[in-house]
Amino acid sequence: MRFRVCKSVAAVLAAFVVAVVFSLFYPGATAHAIDKNFHDAPDSAKAMKNPYAGQQEAIEAGKTLYARNCLACHGRAGQGTGNVPSLVDGKLKGVAEGEVFWFIIKGDKDNGMPSWEFLPEQKRWQVVTYVEALAAGKTAAPAGAVPAEAANASPLKDPPPHPPFTDFRYESPGTTRKITVNDLPEPYATESAENGAELVARPENAWPVAPAGFKVELYAAGLENPRLLRTAPNGDIFLAESSAGRIRVFRGITSDGKPSLSSVFVEGLKRPYGIAFYPPGPDPQWVYIGNTNELIRFSYHNGDLKASGPSQHIADFPTGGHWTRAVEFSPNSKKLFVAVGSGSNVDDPDTHPGEKGRADILTCDPANCELKVYAYGIRNAGGGIAVNPQTGELWCSVNERDALGDNLVPDYITHVQEGGFYGWPWWYIGGHQDPRHAGKHPELKDRAIVPDVLLQPHNASLELTFYEADKFPTEYRGDIFASEHGSWNKAVRVGYEVIRVPLHQTGHATGEYQDFLTGFVLPDGHVWGRPVGITVAPDGSLLVSDDGSNSIWRVSYVGK
Repeated sequence: MRFRVCKSVAAVLAAFVVAVVFSLFYPGATAHAIDKNFHDAPDSAKAMKNPYAGQQEAIEAGKTLYARNCLACHGRAGQGTGNVPSLVDGKLKGVAEGEVFWFIIKGDKDNGMPSWEFLPEQKRWQVVTYVEALAAGKTAAPAGAVPAEAANASPLKDPPPHPPFTDFRYESPGTTRKITVNDLPEPYATESAENGAELVARPENAWPVAPAGFKVELYAAGLENPRLLRTAPNGDIFLAESSAGRIRVFRGITSDGKPSLSSVFVEGLKRPYGIAFYPPGPDPQWVYIGNTNELIRFSYHNGDLKASGPSQHIADFPTGGHWTRAVEFSPNSKKLFVAVGSGSNVDDPDTHPGEKGRADILTCDPANCELKVYAYGIRNAGGGIAVNPQTGELWCSVNERDALGDNLVPDYITHVQEGGFYGWPWWYIGGHQDPRHAGKHPELKDRAIVPDVLLQPHNASLELTFYEADKFPTEYRGDIFASEHGSWNKAVRVGYEVIRVPLHQTGHATGEYQDFLTGFVLPDGHVWGRPVGITVAPDGSLLVSDDGSNSIWRVSYVGK
């Protein structure tokens, strides 16, 4: 989820909260506010006071407005997602309320925030009042997902998309797609859309759909924000429940497709995401965890269901913005890789110091971890990095930028060249300059790498894994599976699926990908599921975490 341009009063409220929180949290904002007025707001703005501060009636009104208009991006409990920062980590106290009001009028077009001078003042203050109460722990988050029966049952009637671009209505398991550089439209060929997903409870008849011959079962349910999945060398399945601050372990699979055992490995972490075992191979000694603010590790031996001691701090990460921190080791144990996403949609690091050291894949020697840049200009690969077991190459799954139109800029999956530059924020998909940075860094145009596989724009590609088991048909061996969390910056939503990238037993992609697991969006456009994590279980099945229904799905092959 990222910053968006809104066109209605209802959507304005969502944009308002984005502006408030982004302004408060993107790197450099808080430090800037300490030294002088927030975004150079005049003193008269700083002196403004919230006339509804602390009033229960305003909190309740703000809660309703938040649930209807803001929750899709900021999360039910205000935890944030993508580069929309958390509302509940205590930093809302850093900026005067009047300065926030002034900034709403000023806007931030580079990050999709227009001026909202016409927004009724009362509703602005009501949302501010609720958000402040939520951050202070003085009110509860909105109730659970909207009941499915409350959703509009009428299918969408928007015109069909123009291939090779698509939307959820045309996603179908087994369908092959390919987007090339020549398919890219000009910037702003369509208006930038605001279409965040309102989650609904999964209807009884709704189930993920896989290609013929595959079976989908509910492996686990009732989880709390299930994100990255990782299979330990002994076959245990590790899960990051990020907003809950814990790592969970599952062991075994029963006859009805459920885990035989579940245990909390560790809790009390700060938005954990990345998980990796060190050294690679059958006998690890440590499990590394990518918290949003730091890289830590715990002593670990095969079969451990709980951490046996405290964590060890390895390295610090910048905070705010994109918060996921994927972690991976090279097969020879000599390199540790960490993906750190940008703090914004398209801010220039030359003028925004908080973007320094971000939008990169970093590396270090695990024996002495001093992080340095391995590849750069990668807006956000924090959702997924993995090493190809066949070639030893590092691959990544990337969320590209928004607000250039429905079909720009494609997300992508690619192998990562050491020292490679992938464009952000000045260029995209090779030598295409972002018009918001016209004329900047011409020397980088010819250095911008075209990724291996271009995906649907805005579909939010997250974790990826290589299928090395032998339980799927032979043609799947060595292929990539990746979770597509789903769009917001597209008129008709796209993603909300798992895709397959065929590598044709060569270890290299041809630019094609296939829809593999679909069905997470209802015909009316309401969403009940959002794939995030993906891993291969010891029995050769595929496990997919879903933070929409707070579940894990198991996909196995049962034959034609």
